[in-house]
Amino acid sequence: MKPLDRSSGDLLADRRADYAEMLFGSGDHAAAAELMLGALELAPGWAMGWFRLGEMQETAGAPDRAGEAWRMALKLDPADRAGAALKLELIGEAPSSAAPPSPFVEALFDQYAKNFDASLVEKLGYRVPELLDGAIRAQRDRFDYAIDLGCGTGLMGERLRPMAKFLEGYDISAAMLKKAETKRIYDKLAKADLQTIRLAPESADLVTAADVFMYVGALDGVFATVAAVLKAGGLFAFSVEAHEGPEDVVLRTSRRYAHSEAYLRRLLENAGLSVVSLDRADIRMDRGAAIEGLIVVAQRL
Repeated sequence: MKPLDRSSGDLLADRRADYAEMLFGSGDHAAAAELMLGALELAPGWAMGWFRLGEMQETAGAPDRAGEAWRMALKLDPADRAGAALKLELIGEAPSSAAPPSPFVEALFDQYAKNFDASLVEKLGYRVPELLDGAIRAQRDRFDYAIDLGCGTGLMGERLRPMAKFLEGYDISAAMLKKAETKRIYDKLAKADLQTIRLAPESADLVTAADVFMYVGALDGVFATVAAVLKAGGLFAFSVEAHEGPEDVVLRTSRRYAHSEAYLRRLLENAGLSVVSLDRADIRMDRGAAIEGLIVVAQRL
């Protein structure tokens, strides 16, 4: 996929944008937005610039202007690699979505791939692979065929490798898969979108999804896919960000989805999967605050 243009292609516009970022970093958000708008007058076709202007306007307390900027970003890049539609949804200017734009998720993780492991584990205290490993081993510790959905760079795969005779990984990001390949953990790696992935029925006895579903949204389709690929008695181990409100799924300001326990239990039951363990735990830090998640293991009946 073509990467997002971090540069406008116009030297003067880029200089103005850089100065706008300096002002923004110093806390002068309104002045930063004004200067960024000046940069865009020189480079009006710069989709990522419009997206960034929206973020500056939002922080400056001008949500209407932010919405205008994000709509322009979406017009210039209909694939929405920046995730402007999610921003519009969060300020009430777009309907609720069942899932994020796949190009946004792909671009996000292509961007993060280079420093993903260090950033997530060392800086954010990421614990999901460790927690899922313990939850899986409490049930079984040997599997003939395991599938790691949203495998990323292989952090979960490192935990699964000692347990699985054959380990398969899927991810939407080619850059993440390239990093995973260098670790030589997986027997097979393939690029796939979890919204549309197709897998051989009744082939696996373990499927994992570590810190993946916050970038999926509605989970009924994925759960049905997992139920179909599992053998009878097979395990499905996954994490979500926990949501305590009455809604099944909510889009947070982080542009990640959080899911309620009741929603998960209902979907799993509908898919023919029985919950064998469900635990609450802090799964990572975000902006200095602990993020509570649910660590779930279900079994195909």
